Amino acid sequence: MSASELQTAYSPEVLLEMDAALKRTPEQGQIEPQIPWTTWLMLGGRGSGKTFAGAWWINELARANDGVTLALVGPALHDVREVMVEGPSGIKSLNGPGDRPRWEAGRRRLVWENDSVAYAFSAEDPESLRGPQFHGAWADEFCAWREPDKVLSNLRMGLRLGDAPKLMVTTTPRPIPALRRLMTEAVTVRRGTAENAANLSPGFLEHLTALYGGTRLAAQELEGLVTEGEGALFRAEDLARARAAFTGEVPERFERVVVAVDPPITTGGDACGIVAAGRLEQRVYVLADRSVRGLTPGGWAARVAETARAFGADRVLAEANQGGEMVSAVLKQAGCPVRVELVHASRAKRARAEPAAMLYEQGRAVHCGVFTELEEELMALGSEEGTKHSPDRADALVWAVTDLMLRERAKGPRVRVV
Repeated sequence: MSASELQTAYSPEVLLEMDAALKRTPEQGQIEPQIPWTTWLMLGGRGSGKTFAGAWWINELARANDGVTLALVGPALHDVREVMVEGPSGIKSLNGPGDRPRWEAGRRRLVWENDSVAYAFSAEDPESLRGPQFHGAWADEFCAWREPDKVLSNLRMGLRLGDAPKLMVTTTPRPIPALRRLMTEAVTVRRGTAENAANLSPGFLEHLTALYGGTRLAAQELEGLVTEGEGALFRAEDLARARAAFTGEVPERFERVVVAVDPPITTGGDACGIVAAGRLEQRVYVLADRSVRGLTPGGWAARVAETARAFGADRVLAEANQGGEMVSAVLKQAGCPVRVELVHASRAKRARAEPAAMLYEQGRAVHCGVFTELEEELMALGSEEGTKHSPDRADALVWAVTDLMLRERAKGPRVRVV
């Protein structure tokens, strides 16, 4: 379509909107991970630009490869068309009027000029994904699906075309088991609403922050965090207060500093929780979350020793319910610079975590950094779905807080000096 034909077919206002949309390019947090991946999960707040990121990725995939077959999955068919395809940040908005893929409503598909095609599917009908096969797929608002596990498994069974079929999932998070399971195996990135403020109405973010700032709703809907489930001990507002209490400078001296370790049972399974914390004037300061996954015992022990040296720890606390003497042995072999204390869990996780959660509720905890994975595990502690996965980071934090703040006032975990 020529410039004169465009001016005839569209009003000046529409042409300006088209031009602005075509000039948009993804920011760092909206481009696909630079590490190998099969499933890319983007957790984003409302208006964070996750739809634009999904549309950009699927559009580039379609345009760069002639004749590929793709899937678009939304909560309902209406959402696929109105949001993913024809919305302000949808796929069609990324192409010029003369170069846009065409929507074939009767066949529920989007077709590019190079014969690439994306079929629309509703998460309300998981069985519709049985049979078709794809080179790639974009799934939107995963947490709004009624049967996320069933839809996801059927979709993945169809990702069997080409050399390396990939799946991108975009969603505003909710504390549902299906999302936590997906997070354990996907490359997960997060994007808050504030990161897309330039593309939002003036005052939108300020208004919502003033209304909901520091609450669970703000953490979930604006920051893209997976918040607490039913019965959870740690509340989003208490964790937000712990972050806000940090002035930007870590105190030079603490009364005591510990590094707490929750060792993994196997090399390829759970993570090794490693948390450094210090005590000063009746407050606990969480200094670092150095947790790692997939390392050998020697590898995670070296990480613990490095963390203890970096923060001048007085001791290392290591949970000994799994591994016992082996835990202290590998820490010694790794050159741990301070004494190791083996702590034994004689009570259930919830009972052990309750006193630590109370300290957060009292505003006596400070997070000296952004510890997203740790905070999400804390918000799962105590809930029914939180018991289905090992909260390694959260367990390590609870041991550290218990040792620093509670041992002198109450009967804490049994401790044995090695």
